[in-house]
Amino acid sequence: MTSRFFRAPIPWAEYTRWLDLTPPPNVDPPEPKWNIAPMSLVPVIRPRDHGEPGLDLTLKLWSLVPQWWREPLAEKKWTSFNAKAESIGQSATFRGAYRYRRCLIPASGFYVWSGPEGRRVPYGIGIRDVPWFCMGGVWERWGFDGAEVDTFAIVTIRANDCVGAHTERMPLILAPDDWEEWLDVSRPAARTLLDPWPAERMEDWPAHPAVGNVRQQGMEMVGQRGGSI
Repeated sequence: MTSRFFRAPIPWAEYTRWLDLTPPPNVDPPEPKWNIAPMSLVPVIRPRDHGEPGLDLTLKLWSLVPQWWREPLAEKKWTSFNAKAESIGQSATFRGAYRYRRCLIPASGFYVWSGPEGRRVPYGIGIRDVPWFCMGGVWERWGFDGAEVDTFAIVTIRANDCVGAHTERMPLILAPDDWEEWLDVSRPAARTLLDPWPAERMEDWPAHPAVGNVRQQGMEMVGQRGGSI
C-alpha cells in the first residue's frame, strides 16, 4: 500500500526539461508537500483533453471514484487510492481508467511503515541522487449532481528488496523514457513497465514519527535522508 508520499520543490524548468508541458503564465509551480495523504488535491500530469498535443499539470483528488458511482462521495466506503497492477485491467473500479486515462504523479519519495503490529515505525523511501520522479497512476472524471471532480489512484506493484524489507507493495515508478508509453492509451502498457524499480538504486531511512498524522506537514516529516532532496 502507498498511503503517503512527499514532493520537494520542482521548478517549471525541471518539468519542461522532461515533459511536453507549457507552464501557465505568471503561475508558480506546485508548492512542496511533505506529507501527502489520500483525499488530498495533488498535481497530476496527463494528456490534454480532446486529443490536443501536449500535457497538462492539473489538481486531482487522490482516491479514484469510478464513473459508474452514482451516490454522494460520503457514501463511498471502499478505499481506492491504490490500484494493484496485477488486477487493474479486470477491476470494475479501475479498468476503465487504466484503458483510457493514465497519468503521472510527481514525487520525491514515499513513506512506508515497518515492524510488528502495534509497534510499526515510518520510513522514507526515495531514489538515490534523484530529486524527483514520477509514479504511474490512473485517473477518472466523476460527476454527481451537476458537479465534476477529477480523481486518481496510484498504481502499486510487488515490492523490490529495498521496499520489501518494510512492506509487500510499492508504487509503480516509471523511468523518464517510459513516461510517454505509459500515457499513450492507444496501446496497452507493456508488462515490463510494471516491473519494480531496481532496489540498488533506492534508499530508505527513518522518517519522523509524527508523519502518520496528516495534520503534520513540515519538511521535518521526511526525517534524516542520506542523500539530498
